[in-house]
Amino acid sequence: MGNKIQKDDNFLELVPKKVGQYRWKVSEEGFVQIIIPRQGKLDKVVRYFFKTPKEMKIDLDEQGSCVWKLIDGKNSIENIGSSLKDKFGKKAEPIYERLGTYINILRNNDFITLEKVSGD
Repeated sequence: MGNKIQKDDNFLELVPKKVGQYRWKVSEEGFVQIIIPRQGKLDKVVRYFFKTPKEMKIDLDEQGSCVWKLIDGKNSIENIGSSLKDKFGKKAEPIYERLGTYINILRNNDFITLEKVSGD
């Protein structure tokens, strides 16, 4: 793992991996909440003047929580999609288009990285 992703790599074969800097917890209902510390110098100034919280919390919906829990550094995007199909059926359709968009949102916001498996 850890090989550089190329343009022609199959997106479904990539493996998402959580970035270690964020904590997360699961509510009683089973939904994930990602907790982001706000510790930068600007964050501290804003907190002082505007009394904002020390942490930002992002609540994921049912399907987003399921995806987050499946991101373990081993499951490929294809495997995650298959699990979504098994759990949610038609409610998750179109599975891979929606999952691809969601994975890219997580990646663009630095919640995850994508890696490819080398030499199967």
